[in-house]
Amino acid sequence: MEIIPAIDVIDGQCVRLSQGRYQDKTVYHKDPLEVAKSFAGAGLTRLHLVDLDGAKAKHVVNWRILERIAHQTDLSIDFGGGVKSDDDLRIVFESGADQATAGSIAATDPALFHRWLDHYGPSKLILGADLKEGKIATHGWQQSTEHGWEAFLTMHTDAGAETVICTDVAQDGMLQGPSSELYRNILETFPSVKLIASGGVSSLSDLQTLRELGCHGAIIGKAIYEGYISLIELERFQYAG
Repeated sequence: MEIIPAIDVIDGQCVRLSQGRYQDKTVYHKDPLEVAKSFAGAGLTRLHLVDLDGAKAKHVVNWRILERIAHQTDLSIDFGGGVKSDDDLRIVFESGADQATAGSIAATDPALFHRWLDHYGPSKLILGADLKEGKIATHGWQQSTEHGWEAFLTMHTDAGAETVICTDVAQDGMLQGPSSELYRNILETFPSVKLIASGGVSSLSDLQTLRELGCHGAIIGKAIYEGYISLIELERFQYAG
């Protein structure tokens, strides 16, 4: 299972939200590049970089931060937040992202997301499935849709999507454990999906649970910044199994 540390960006700073509420913002570092370098220095190889300004603005905003991290570290970066148009996606890849995560556009304009899958290939596009009260949430979790997760994933896996980041918004930033039952149900229904769990991880035992469920990856954010899990522990866990 891949260990994927997260950096969420607002106003150029490394922040975390609680349950997607922008008003519940905590700033952890003024320079996301320095945080990314600390992840790389600990032997981690992946990064989940989220442009929260872009998610709210409905277009990519913090692409220069992506560019700095991509050019000054060897981290494999997936970038999400504000990827709503062909130009947004082009900017993300030209700025150094290895993958782009698209969630809102997959809900509001599935045909466009499917065209991207055809053009770039499923290895370059990650489907974002953010769930709020059982329904897909969009635009930085500020809006809800009527899409349930099963219909949403069916629509896009039938079109070729292979990798999914699933976040239970209720768990995100709360350090109360991941939504294991949700992930179990998804993997039972879509056994071939590369499922990346996001939200709620607070301990190595949480990561072990996700590994045993068969998750392809796990995103960790607040647990790192609040000192619940050290980078040394994450590196050991990564290479222990």
